[in-house]
Amino acid sequence: MPRQRMIMRMSITVMTMRTAMPTIMVMTTITAITISTTTVTGITVTPMLMTTNSVGPPAAAMTEAEAAALYRLMTWLSPAFPVGAFSYSSGIEWAVEAGDITDAASLKGWLAAVLTDGSGFCDGVFLAHAHCAVAADDDRALRQIAELAAAFVPSRERQLETTTQGRAFIEIARAAWDCDGLSQAIAQCDGAIVYPVAVGIVSAAHAIPLEPALHAFLHGLVSNWISAGSRLIPLGQTDSQRVLAALEPAVSETARRAIAAKLDDLGSATFRADLAGLRHETQYTRLFRS
Repeated sequence: MPRQRMIMRMSITVMTMRTAMPTIMVMTTITAITISTTTVTGITVTPMLMTTNSVGPPAAAMTEAEAAALYRLMTWLSPAFPVGAFSYSSGIEWAVEAGDITDAASLKGWLAAVLTDGSGFCDGVFLAHAHCAVAADDDRALRQIAELAAAFVPSRERQLETTTQGRAFIEIARAAWDCDGLSQAIAQCDGAIVYPVAVGIVSAAHAIPLEPALHAFLHGLVSNWISAGSRLIPLGQTDSQRVLAALEPAVSETARRAIAAKLDDLGSATFRADLAGLRHETQYTRLFRS
């Protein structure tokens, strides 16, 4: 095969001026550089060229309002926020005892169903409508949503779970994160405020957009379910995080559906999960309150 050689022609002109002064000035001018690609025995070699990376404009920083919203959502929906979520399993304890949930795969399947077709979706719808009612200053709509959400819970222990967490969330938010309009919105709800409605009211009163509030709520909900499952099955930390990672698309899809849903779209098809909540009330040994 013909052999080609790399040809590099460089013409350098060096001008040196010497004067009577001890200073020496050297002027170097590169007049031309030519580099050609060389092919040697079928292998193409391209010389590396040094280039200067262009630096684009810096990414837009979060506004003060966006930073405050992120900070509050991370705080309110963190497992460390004292609403007592760690003491509830949403019927998972009975499902583990009955053999419905035995490992990471079965836990993931159970939670995916509850999230997309059960209480997870319904809670998302209630949060979205409560948020929109507060944002629109529609007291009548907010009252109706709060009443419907409180009546929608299928078992006594689930009712205890969601109303207790809702009350704790409201009380702590008012004590540490009070804002204009929050007390007025709460006063419109005549009766118990369930957890998703409480989150919708507080986030709307603080002018936090609905979409991130809903995503954060659903993430916190799933995280608490996984925490309960990891203690009951039990699961290791790595398997627990794998389940959480696997449910990421379901969380996003449920949030998208909940935002677009009407109240007429409410409904649950997870009868086994509802039965688990009912059976848990009479379970002989229990670690969780629901």
